[in-house]
Amino acid sequence: MVKIRLLKETLMKLTIQLVVLALSLLTVSANAKVKKELVEYKQGDTTLEGYLAYDDAHNSRLKPAIIVVHDWMGLSADTKMRAEQIAKMGYVAFAADIYGKGQRPGSPEEAGKLAGKFKDDRQLLRARAQAALAKLITYPFVDPKKLVAIGFCFGGTTALELARSGAPLVGTVSFHGGLATPSPDDAKNIKGKVLVLHGADDPHVPASEVTSFQDEMRRAKVDWQFVSFGNTVHAFTVAGAGNDPSKGAAYNPVSEKRAWLDFQNFLKEVF
Repeated sequence: MVKIRLLKETLMKLTIQLVVLALSLLTVSANAKVKKELVEYKQGDTTLEGYLAYDDAHNSRLKPAIIVVHDWMGLSADTKMRAEQIAKMGYVAFAADIYGKGQRPGSPEEAGKLAGKFKDDRQLLRARAQAALAKLITYPFVDPKKLVAIGFCFGGTTALELARSGAPLVGTVSFHGGLATPSPDDAKNIKGKVLVLHGADDPHVPASEVTSFQDEMRRAKVDWQFVSFGNTVHAFTVAGAGNDPSKGAAYNPVSEKRAWLDFQNFLKEVF
């Protein structure tokens, strides 16, 4: 009887300790705030202006970190929103600036010219992405062994090029990004896993480009996943893309939700 009573008392104490621990963790989580700041950094002689977001909880430990690359409209409010979403998930997010400080297209025509400049010069595109990664790992709370790059449209292309450059990424994610590259053999440099989230009816990424990309990944023996969302065109995560798929780019809230869940599961796997 004495042993049983002691066992019950021990179990009761352990239960109380666990409850106190759980409550303390909830309190820390509730009190955590997302810190946001514009960050200037350099690539060569060019000044860039990125956007850092992270929650201030548990700053005593290193956190996984994610580079977020904007679409062809540059580092916009939408890109910053994605960085903040990721910060609320407990990661450090750094929205990269590929175009340069103050280079924010005012129209699709301007965006096309700027994006075209970098698509035609993949070495410069990679250098801009590498500069963002180099800046990110200077923060003392970032775990340099747990880095991921993601991007949307033009940013998806950029994230894949960063991976092809041999950057120390554990994962790369493209949301409705272009898949073609002038240097497919560079896929052998990819160090981490790859996830492509693609609109099955995206007219900007034809089936031949999809096939070439998948063959590229196979030849390089990359650990890759390719998810196609039916009835979905280009820019399906961009609320400002409208709702008319016949235009080739349109927001699809169902596919966006599915893609974001796939992204979250991917992060759990690689981190």
